[in-house]
Amino acid sequence: MIIADHLARQGLLHPRRRALRHGDAALDYGRLAIEARRVGARLQALGVSRRTPLAMLCENRLDVMVGYYATAAIGAVFVPINPSLSPPEVAYIVEHCEARLLVHDDAMAATAGAAVAAAQRAPLAALLDGEEAPPLEVPAIAADDDFLIIYTSGTTGTPKAVVFSQRAEFAGNAALIEMWGITNADVTLVALPLGFLYGLSTAAAAGLQAGGEVVVLRRFHPREVLEALVAHRASVFHGVPTMFSMMLDYAEQNRLDVDLSFMRLLICAGAPLPKELKTRFAALFRKPIDDYYALTEVRPVFGRRWNEPAPPPGAIGRAAPGAEIRIVGPDGQDLPAGAQGELLVRAGSTLSRYHRNEALTASALTDGFFRTGDLGTRDADGFYVLTGRIKDIIIRGGANIAPAEVEEAILRHASVQAAAVIGVPDTRYGEIVVAFVVGRAGQAPDAAALEAHCRGMLAEFKVPARFTALDALPQGSTGKVDKKALLRLWTEQRP
Repeated sequence: MIIADHLARQGLLHPRRRALRHGDAALDYGRLAIEARRVGARLQALGVSRRTPLAMLCENRLDVMVGYYATAAIGAVFVPINPSLSPPEVAYIVEHCEARLLVHDDAMAATAGAAVAAAQRAPLAALLDGEEAPPLEVPAIAADDDFLIIYTSGTTGTPKAVVFSQRAEFAGNAALIEMWGITNADVTLVALPLGFLYGLSTAAAAGLQAGGEVVVLRRFHPREVLEALVAHRASVFHGVPTMFSMMLDYAEQNRLDVDLSFMRLLICAGAPLPKELKTRFAALFRKPIDDYYALTEVRPVFGRRWNEPAPPPGAIGRAAPGAEIRIVGPDGQDLPAGAQGELLVRAGSTLSRYHRNEALTASALTDGFFRTGDLGTRDADGFYVLTGRIKDIIIRGGANIAPAEVEEAILRHASVQAAAVIGVPDTRYGEIVVAFVVGRAGQAPDAAALEAHCRGMLAEFKVPARFTALDALPQGSTGKVDKKALLRLWTEQRP
């Protein structure tokens, strides 16, 4: 019982230390350990046992983490579900993972009711309230037993179901703790959805595994996050680039002076962090953002260690603790330093498999290394630079164009708050570059000015053929820019 045993030790050694906070609700480590066992026993009474999948559909709240530890204590498999999904999407996940039960809070009752039959769902209150549960039956749990199934957040098509063992979950958190130097003195603020690995494990569970305090917000809102960071004197915050961009935009529009220099770490992952955003954020809030790289399937991969200086310009950092990284060419052979190729990664947190998809598992793993689909380089000192994604590369007339490079150039224009670049079909060149931009407060990006700006920074073939201004870039459920939605928008509005 790797995960449950660790929590039990925390509860015995530091019973009064604050573990979780959400609004007026709070749990110390002693109470969290007791609640995990009590809820675990209730789950057993409802027919959830070792290796049985348990799905949970809840907004961000402390009880999600109680469910996480309760599931670990009985050797079951925890399946968190994004609360923004529709009933058919929830129904698919419950059926696909073969969940014995779907637990939901009051806010998600209607969705749960429309997704699964009454016999297969239980309100969260049934686990938390009522009569005392029977004693927990402690099973013989193996470290390599399945513990998590995380469904990736694709906007179309069938989501992938990523499976992790107890060992992998614990190892991934341990590597993050080492890389970021997280201790029991840290206060981690979590505004990411707990229905995804980034919020659930990387942010919340890693902070708890280190013995620190984790403050959970119901949702992300730039004002609420900025206020909470200051009110709780948070030392660690995790986000995706869109979240940091919204915090910056909100502060600029409202002329706020928020000093975050007291914080230890502002961690960004999930998508490339634009240089312009990083520079402007640090100037306004007086605290730099650290850019990290990880995947749902394996974490962490690389970034800056807490006690090291910032990496060279353009680099994201060195290999994370325990991570092995290869850069290979199209033939699968390893490439020398400086050469661009696909990143193959392996760590203690590498996925076990894709649930019920042997073909996808076989294609994703090569000798135990996960094929990321990301392109990058490594210099002689071991620093890595991300250069794009294999599938995202735009090929215009035979020339390869990395969208991130074009986006970076556009963001250097004073009128632009956010930008996203995609390739669209073209009869002459195969693909051409188009850009979608969001203006800064009080400024409307001008297409001619942006084109002239890009021509001064990019090769002619990389300059977008068209600029489209939007009020906001569409986002997927994890806060990343939804480029498939942009392609649909282009298709609908193209001249």
